[in-house]
Amino acid sequence: MTVHPTWHRRALLCALALLCWGGLAAPAAGASVPAPTPSAAAAVTFSDEFDGPAGAAVDPGKWQTETGDNVSNHERQYYTAGNRNAALDGQGHLVITARRENPGNYTCWYGRCEYTSARLNTAGRFTQTYGHVEARLKVPRGQGMWPAFWMLGYDIGQVGWPNSGEIDVMENVGFEPSTVHGTLHGPGYSGAGGIGAAYTLSGGKAFADAFHTFAVDWAPDSVTWSVDGVVYQRRTPADLGGSSWAFNKPFFLILNLAVGGYWPGDPDGSTAFPQQLVVDHVRVTSSDGGPDGRSGQISGLAGKCVDVTAANPANGTPVQLYDCNGTTAQRWTLGSDGTVRALGKCLDVASGAVADGSPVQLYDCNGTGAQRWVVSGAHDIVNPQANKCLDVPAGNSANGTRLQLWTCTGAAQQKWTVPAG
Repeated sequence: MTVHPTWHRRALLCALALLCWGGLAAPAAGASVPAPTPSAAAAVTFSDEFDGPAGAAVDPGKWQTETGDNVSNHERQYYTAGNRNAALDGQGHLVITARRENPGNYTCWYGRCEYTSARLNTAGRFTQTYGHVEARLKVPRGQGMWPAFWMLGYDIGQVGWPNSGEIDVMENVGFEPSTVHGTLHGPGYSGAGGIGAAYTLSGGKAFADAFHTFAVDWAPDSVTWSVDGVVYQRRTPADLGGSSWAFNKPFFLILNLAVGGYWPGDPDGSTAFPQQLVVDHVRVTSSDGGPDGRSGQISGLAGKCVDVTAANPANGTPVQLYDCNGTTAQRWTLGSDGTVRALGKCLDVASGAVADGSPVQLYDCNGTGAQRWVVSGAHDIVNPQANKCLDVPAGNSANGTRLQLWTCTGAAQQKWTVPAG
């Protein structure tokens, strides 16, 4: 969440001690497809589906609720505790509600508070380094609304902001109903100088009209953003102009709905209240790296290897059969999240197709079904979305034969040896 640096330095140092958060007091925690046997099952490390009775508070074992206002960012709300502004709806959603009210006679930086809302985080409960991080949300609408799903470095209390790093998975400001933003903040690129990009819906559609899935795929020295599986930016240390990359360490999660502030501006006469940020789920799966990943060659027909053509990491590079040669173009990692990765990108079915003959390529990891694979006990590599196998067309073992999806037949052209665990 792009905020004023002074607020970050003061607030987050306090938060990790669970004493305050920028003046915010943190209360105490309280159609099926026949499935092959996976060689590396997807490892879900954090999941909240928000199941529970209507009116219930969030799970205190997963989230803590912050309280207070935010002077340095000039937001107008007071974040409340309990379930008044953050509660389950009984239909599998968390609803964060912003209201024009002040039932507790709260005092804000500008005087008597005019609005209430909620902000939740997983500090002290869940952190992770790398993986796929996503939330399915329906944002509010109206001038002055500022919903966000974001992450902060676990070491904020020791190194301060922006040295801790910040990954904004999704921010939306009310005056841009069709646009969301994804941003990195770190030392030398923070606040208005953050490194990021925007994603805009086509045809004048508004994000508040429906649920959308906002995600990052996070790996060593890279973060890739997507909306509904569509990648719109990827950032690496090369984008920072020599500044330090602050994202190879654990981060925790934050969900909030702010009202007003420097960036969105304040609500006006056109803004209806209450407004709601509705959260269908938050999920995190582990990275392809570390002890859960297995790396090496994938060999098949005629003893040849799965190969990235010319070792070219560009999106859309064909994946082919080629003589095994030990190069990085043939070094694949089987991720615990179901991905198969090489050269920092994922094995992908072009355009997410499911038909026989759909070509396979290298592409930015984006969390879609086109990039999920399992290895059966019979040595098939299966794409569950299509329920089809990785295949050498017509059993042609010549170097350069491009691989494809095809109905699983048990033929030799669909049998693969993957890296051992």
